[in-house]
Amino acid sequence: MTRRYAAFLFDMDGTLINSIPSAIRAWTAWAERHGIDVDELMAVMHGVRAIETIRRFAPPGVDPQAEFEALLQAEIDDVADVVEIPGAATFTAALPADRWAIVTSAPRSLAEVRLRAAGLATPGVMVTADDVERGKPAPDCFLLAAERLGVSAAECLVWEDAPAGIAAGEGAGADLMVITATHHARLETRHGSAVDYATLSVTVAEDGALLLHEAVTAA
Repeated sequence: MTRRYAAFLFDMDGTLINSIPSAIRAWTAWAERHGIDVDELMAVMHGVRAIETIRRFAPPGVDPQAEFEALLQAEIDDVADVVEIPGAATFTAALPADRWAIVTSAPRSLAEVRLRAAGLATPGVMVTADDVERGKPAPDCFLLAAERLGVSAAECLVWEDAPAGIAAGEGAGADLMVITATHHARLETRHGSAVDYATLSVTVAEDGALLLHEAVTAA
């Protein structure tokens, strides 16, 4: 199958890189320090800006901004086992620089450190938690990335892994591809999905459009 898009908008954590072990260590330590149910926290924190999760769960009297800054530093200091989703570096390296962006709920400082650790290049356009007032599942981040690339979000393919990001992509009017490499349970979705980038390739049409190719294997 082949599909045609003006640009690709990639989530980062869980979509281009696997930073889940690092995130789990930092968030578990934070939750345990404040007597917060770890499982309840983990069920909703993926794909959402950290400050919003902290505000949701922090006990009364806790300074959310101070907690966010401490948690951010803990995650920046813990990237030794952050790796790419298989094939992500090669796949993104094949894209024209003005035809793709990263759209992440992580702050820019953390995003840059994690990308370096995983061996991925930082694109010319990267929208982070620092750039929007409303994070995912609001569509603002994807709309802003499309605007910065000079295209309509409706002409883009959003690459995501988490429900909050999928909702944001839908709200932006984009098509979606769900990457499932880090999923431990099946995610029911009406969108296209792939485990990683092994069966995917891209070519550039004469007019600059991105043509996504998905290898179809016999049953």
